[in-house]
Amino acid sequence: MSNVIVLDNGGGFIKAGHGGERDPVTVIPNCLYRPLSSKKFLHPSPTASASTEDLTSAAVRRPIDRGYLINPDLQRDIWSHLFTSLLHITPSNYSLLLTEPPFTLPSIQRATDELVFEDFGFKSLFITDSPKLVHLYEASKRPDGLISKAQCSLVVDCGFSFTHAAPVFQNFTLNYGVKRIDLGGKALTNYLKELVSYRSVNVMDESFLMDDVKEKLCFVSLDIARDLQVARKRGKDNVLRCVYVLPDGITHTKGFVKDPDEAKRYLTMTGADSPSLETIKGIDRPELSEKLEDRRRIDLTKNEFELTNERFLVPEMIFHPADLGMNQAGLAECIVRAVNSCHPVLHPVLYESIILTGGSTLFPRFSERLEMELRPLVPDEYQVKITTQEDPILGVWRGGSLLASSPDFEAMCVTKSEYEELGSARCRKRFFH
Repeated sequence: MSNVIVLDNGGGFIKAGHGGERDPVTVIPNCLYRPLSSKKFLHPSPTASASTEDLTSAAVRRPIDRGYLINPDLQRDIWSHLFTSLLHITPSNYSLLLTEPPFTLPSIQRATDELVFEDFGFKSLFITDSPKLVHLYEASKRPDGLISKAQCSLVVDCGFSFTHAAPVFQNFTLNYGVKRIDLGGKALTNYLKELVSYRSVNVMDESFLMDDVKEKLCFVSLDIARDLQVARKRGKDNVLRCVYVLPDGITHTKGFVKDPDEAKRYLTMTGADSPSLETIKGIDRPELSEKLEDRRRIDLTKNEFELTNERFLVPEMIFHPADLGMNQAGLAECIVRAVNSCHPVLHPVLYESIILTGGSTLFPRFSERLEMELRPLVPDEYQVKITTQEDPILGVWRGGSLLASSPDFEAMCVTKSEYEELGSARCRKRFFH
């Protein structure tokens, strides 16, 4: 087993494991939470989504806010639990490969270095950013592809805290070309909370629950005007309507979609045309109509709420942050600006090698919508090709695992003795940030 620990320290989840492996040992939420039934903050289990713990109205503390480490003491607590209880390692015998977002402030970098060397005593450290690792993984996966041959790609990372469009050239992120939207999975969940609280039931304290609703029911619309019209229809004409059942704390401690088939009905609507009457109304299928009538009867024994246009209005914010009152460009424009910041010779290659990573790219139809938005903004002579990673959440970690298993990895690291002799700022110059 490798003596390198790869740690993708995201704002939402920590992915941790040994270098050289295909998958991380554990994926845990990067937070502490306190359920109503407990008096102290607890560490989430790796299978938090599968656990029977009742997370209704649980208070949450996160060490990372808006992408940056703001509470090193809390992060130390989480890492300590991770290394001792989940990875079962002694840090002084291991090297650490750690991810950090672009443009991290020097004061935060110093706090991170102190955590790694002074609190945990790792023998060496290598810091990198996620676009570089995503590019490395995709290039190694397809050695004959354009990304590998040109050694150039544009990585779009839609994470928990924010979204980056980062050009990568020869395994280095071009910092002058990186563009950022201050909008990620957390902001989308918060927006969904507001919409549901305003229209149905107060869920402002239900972070874990609304994350589940967002992941199971939200999708990206290919035609907003049409979908808004469909969402206004009543009864069984509305293929977008679905019901989510809240946990009751007795028979089930997790919320669930009342009818999963109903939640997938929007897939009958293609991007080009509006859904056929038969598809919507179930004219030729009376059994469907009866089933819909049954579903429409709200079950008073269960606390539940309906979702219609919220399902596509929430992911829409990534493409049009102005709708939320944010004075920022949408994702397509952000990508164009990132490409235009680079040398003109790289433009055609960058547009043809866009890689999507991060949990927020998992919304159905995300890449199709991005291509639709991007095509009118890109010169006609350039091709637009968007690749979604097979697992956007683990993509960064797998790139790190690959880098950690390379023979010259140890030579790239900063050792503990170098850190003690030269200090944080001097050591950081080695990582080309």
